[in-house]
Amino acid sequence: MGSHSQMRLLLDTHIWLWLVAEPTRLSPRVARALDNPEAQLWLSPISVWELLMLTQKGRVQLNEDPAAWVQHTVEGLSLHEAPLTFEVALETSSLNLPHSDPSDRFIAASAKVFDLTLVTADKKLLAAPGIRVLQNE
Repeated sequence: MGSHSQMRLLLDTHIWLWLVAEPTRLSPRVARALDNPEAQLWLSPISVWELLMLTQKGRVQLNEDPAAWVQHTVEGLSLHEAPLTFEVALETSSLNLPHSDPSDRFIAASAKVFDLTLVTADKKLLAAPGIRVLQNE
């Protein structure tokens, strides 16, 4: 991980959740990258929405109120917000991501627009052209 831009890491929703709640699910390479003091960790508001949906559906259990959990992890990890701008919304349509859900499109577009490396285990996102990725394998 030499260049400056590779130290700007956009966490996919599951990576954010694993980092906080199930760190053993992170590969050693990803864990090292996220732990690097020079790394800037970024998160899309779409991931916050996605996590809230998962908790409402009972697919994810958190140890505290979801809003408080989000607040604590954002502050605790010093997460940078990758805002949902018009540019990001426009970029979603030019991505070659067949059959992907809208949240994946927004997260991938955010990585592209803000020049971030997307940290993910999602096979569809790993195959997306024009996006720098760090694979959790």
